[in-house]
Amino acid sequence: MPFPLRFITSGFVIFVKSNNSLSSASTINTIGFPFIELESVNSTNNYAFDKLQSNLAAHGTTFFAYAQTAGKGQRGKTWLTEPGSNIALSVILEMSFQSIHQQFPLSMATALAALDLFRFYAGDEACIKWPNDIYWRDRKAGGILIESSISTNPSGLTIWKWAVAGIGMNINQTNFPENLTNPVSLKQITGRHFVTVDLAKQLCRFLDTRFQQLKNGETERLLADYNSRLFRLGATARLKKQNAAFQCTIEGVNLQGELMVSGAAQDSFHFGEVQWVL
Repeated sequence: MPFPLRFITSGFVIFVKSNNSLSSASTINTIGFPFIELESVNSTNNYAFDKLQSNLAAHGTTFFAYAQTAGKGQRGKTWLTEPGSNIALSVILEMSFQSIHQQFPLSMATALAALDLFRFYAGDEACIKWPNDIYWRDRKAGGILIESSISTNPSGLTIWKWAVAGIGMNINQTNFPENLTNPVSLKQITGRHFVTVDLAKQLCRFLDTRFQQLKNGETERLLADYNSRLFRLGATARLKKQNAAFQCTIEGVNLQGELMVSGAAQDSFHFGEVQWVL
């Protein structure tokens, strides 16, 4: 079923719909159960939303693809991945406990889960580049795209019902397209070859832990963990707003998802307002 409206807010893609799929109460499953392996899809996020709209999936359902033909990244970009070499998965999350105006905590929880997995194998040099890319030193190892659906209840109240968290992570790939300037994979870092589906299932366990922290209201703890592992924290960074590049010091990120800086013309930036210059 096509969505009648699509817009971007705070790093999320929001799909607005008039009806409420899976409106009956569902058993809240552990993330990663069921875990569905797909040989090839255009996009795991698209596939997950199709199943969600058809009432064929619920919270915790995870779709893992060995190949994506049209993977999606942030801000309309394409996520390129070598078939069979990397993690490409999407997880359905039930979000009615959270206000649609408080989106960034889910982004934090998802990024931390991805980082938890990467640090487990790559060590302490892995970090989160605002808002939710996974980096190792100055090189990109993974990315996250969260797409959501909202609906209205009979009283006209807007409800954030579902989110689909798509996570892409470079695992065994060693050759990348020339237009990607700074990619890195777990194999390049460690010299090891990994079974991608096993790591994807481990990622689900990390995500379930972080999601439970979110549901339990532990947003301050999530924020503290996020900021403690933030790319270039306390260091000079080069950013670009429109066509003007400038230097500043990265001070952290707040619960609204704003990047806090010092030494620039303004002391905070929303997602999409500035770009990193690496």
